[in-house]
Amino acid sequence: MKTLREVLADADARHVAVGHFNISDLAALKAIFEGAQELQLPILIGVSEGERAFIGVKQVAALIKSLREQYDYPIFLNADHTHSLDKAKEAAEAGFDEIIFDNSSLPMDENIANTKEAVAAIRAINPEIVIEGEIGYIGSNSEIIAARPEASLTLSTPEEAVRFCAETGIDVLAPAVGNMHGLLKSMTTGGADAEHKHLNIERIKEIKVAIAAAAATSSTGSSGARAKFMTLHGGSGTEDADFTAAAQAGMTIIHVSSELRLAWRRGVEEGLKDPNEIAPYKIVGPAVPSIKQIVIDRLRLFNGLE
Repeated sequence: MKTLREVLADADARHVAVGHFNISDLAALKAIFEGAQELQLPILIGVSEGERAFIGVKQVAALIKSLREQYDYPIFLNADHTHSLDKAKEAAEAGFDEIIFDNSSLPMDENIANTKEAVAAIRAINPEIVIEGEIGYIGSNSEIIAARPEASLTLSTPEEAVRFCAETGIDVLAPAVGNMHGLLKSMTTGGADAEHKHLNIERIKEIKVAIAAAAATSSTGSSGARAKFMTLHGGSGTEDADFTAAAQAGMTIIHVSSELRLAWRRGVEEGLKDPNEIAPYKIVGPAVPSIKQIVIDRLRLFNGLE
């Protein structure tokens, strides 16, 4: 079976993206895994600091490992939006495949210094872990909000991207390119009138070209840059065509979380309609097919499938 790094290299070469989906419980994991299996595509399971605290760091690592080994399937685990060095080390020691060290809320110099320290610490534990860093601001929570944060309208620049990659030594860069965490209320209505996020595809291309060139130069020994992969955070609510265009332009990983959370909630609300039902698996059960369909639909877009 390919490693995560090999899966990302393959996706990058084919101009498609690996789907990254967050979980908080077994219902979501079941739905995501079944959706990926149906299309026979690799997937990343993400768990934020809060989700890890709820599920358990070692416990979620054991869950993903058990699925990978039992089904011989390319399912990988990411420590999503890790803000402290201690929690990054904890995930590395638990056997996570990827760790996102996110200090993007800090000034660039501090973000670089802290991310560089985290990269060194994680690689000292396991040099095979894929390490991601983030620049720019795209909001902070996967929730429904009334208005888009003004700061999230600022795009990362190729110059910032090259500097950050070169000075930190990360493997994957997450820039701000018109994306945003969470969903606007107007995005949750469904139907033709629902609002959608729109990505700056040209900026994605510009950053991708810049960091790929820097990584190529690094291989000759004249630069410290090694990142050539990019991640799109805050994918929920994005225009369908933008997903495919983003993958073709250079996004190697695409995150979706808020859409799954909304589907989970609506599924549980459906399961609670029977006032006599008290079996937890029957209450959360209706969420599974809805989440699974979102995963299938998104993976098709990420991979340019009809």
